[in-house]
Amino acid sequence: MWQYILKRLLLLIPTLIGIITINFLVIQFVPGGPVEQMVQQLTHASADGAAVLQATGDGKTQISAEDMAALKALYGFDKPPLTRYFDMLSRFARFDLGDSFFHHQSVVGLVKEKLPVSMSLGLWTFFLTYLICIPLGVAKAVRQGTKFDAVSSVIILIGYSIPSFVLGVLLLVLFGGGSFLAWFPLSGLVSDNWAELSFWGKIGDYLWHIALPITASVAGNLAVMTILTKNVFLEEIRRQYVLTARAKGLPENKILWRHIFRNAMIPLITGFPAAFIGAFFTGSLLIETLFSLDGLGLLSYQSVVKRDYPVVMGTLFVFTLLGLLAKLLSDISYSWIDPRIHFGGKK
Repeated sequence: MWQYILKRLLLLIPTLIGIITINFLVIQFVPGGPVEQMVQQLTHASADGAAVLQATGDGKTQISAEDMAALKALYGFDKPPLTRYFDMLSRFARFDLGDSFFHHQSVVGLVKEKLPVSMSLGLWTFFLTYLICIPLGVAKAVRQGTKFDAVSSVIILIGYSIPSFVLGVLLLVLFGGGSFLAWFPLSGLVSDNWAELSFWGKIGDYLWHIALPITASVAGNLAVMTILTKNVFLEEIRRQYVLTARAKGLPENKILWRHIFRNAMIPLITGFPAAFIGAFFTGSLLIETLFSLDGLGLLSYQSVVKRDYPVVMGTLFVFTLLGLLAKLLSDISYSWIDPRIHFGGKK
């Protein structure tokens, strides 16, 4: 087992470097970089910012060569791409993600600032999805072919067919003070007077704000996990050991929860590490934008639009590293949960 873990950790390094290299190369060919955007801002600046501009023969203005060189040096584009690439790898090896071009703070500090919002969305979505889909999937498997199975399948498929952002708009219209009821706030994670509230008042205010975004996020995830849970349990129910247990006269509840449940949960539990880690850092751009939540999803989108390369590459490095580690944990969890599985053979 330890040899397998060491081998996977060693393979993680070239995989991580390969992903970073591909994205770095793509960035080099994307037009409208930070220098070009700053030049455009200066070109359309007011008279106070026009001091760096020079008049041309046709009456237009352009930035001087000296200021252009200063801008390139400011953003690090005065160096060759290969030099910038190895400088970036050197910094990433020390877990130095650099500073944002436009937010004027470190990428690590920026991620920490936006992380609570994405954690709120991700963790609530993660826990509610599993807490609902596993019991529902088991109930559907046990009641296969019944009216309950048919009705619940229709409801789940309807929820799955509606995109989360469309459901979010619908929830805002119905319950967020749109055309009908004003039961929930339109935006934000907490109220403006949150700091003045009591302990229980803060919890209630937070849950009040997060109710609609979480509902919109969970609805789309339920269908996949519920159907997966149902199919896994149905497969286990049809196995020979279940027929043998029934032939011995064991009660159905004992067969279900002591035998079927343990085996059926293996493929579900092994997905926990990746889903749990992803819940910390997965930001939903559409949900965050719709409900005015300033999280990592919105940060990633704005960084790409503004060509804020330190934020783009820094967050990519962190998220990719955590994703690869989560995948390793998922694979190892197979062996922890099912003793029949061994990596590298039995000792």
